Amino acid sequence: MYRIIFILLCLSIGCVGFAQKEPPSTLEDYKKEYNERIKKDRLAGIYIPKDLNDAFAELNKKIADKDKDKFKSFGEEAASHRLFFSLGRWLILNWGFDGGSRLSHYLKTLGIYHPEDMATFIIRAYHRKLNNKDLNLGELAKKITDVRKKERAEDLKDAPVLHEETRKIKRKNQ
Repeated sequence: MYRIIFILLCLSIGCVGFAQKEPPSTLEDYKKEYNERIKKDRLAGIYIPKDLNDAFAELNKKIADKDKDKFKSFGEEAASHRLFFSLGRWLILNWGFDGGSRLSHYLKTLGIYHPEDMATFIIRAYHRKLNNKDLNLGELAKKITDVRKKERAEDLKDAPVLHEETRKIKRKNQ
C-alpha cells in the first residue's frame, strides 16, 4: 500500500510542473477554456476517463493487484482518509478536477462540484466496486456533499459581518 502511495505521490509531483499554466484572466476566458477542456480525452498528455466506469478501468490498470487487495481490506471511511492525500491528490491534479475535465464535468452531473469531493467520491466508489458492494452513487454523492455543506455552514456561523446594507425599493406609484 505504501508503495502505491509513494508512486502516486511521485507521479503527481512530476506532473504538476508541466501541467500548470497561467489561469484565465476573465470569466469569459475561463468558460471558453473549460468548454474546451471537457471535450478532451487527454490533458497534459494524461488520459482523462469519461465516466466512473472508465475511471475504475484506469485505476485497475494503474494499481497493482496486491495494493488493491490491501485497499479492499480497509473500511470505506478508513480507505478514503488514508488515500486522500496520495491517490486523492493525484486524481485532482492529473484528472483535471480544478480546471475542468470531461471526468469532472461528468461528476458535476452527479451533483459533486468541489475537486476534493470528486476525489473522495471516486476513492469511495472504487472501494465499493472492489468489494462488490452496491455503488449507491446518489446516496454517496449526497453524503459527501452534505459533509461539505455542514463544514461550510460551521465556518460561516461565527464569521464576522463585514458590511451590512439596507436598500430602499422605489415603487412606481411613489
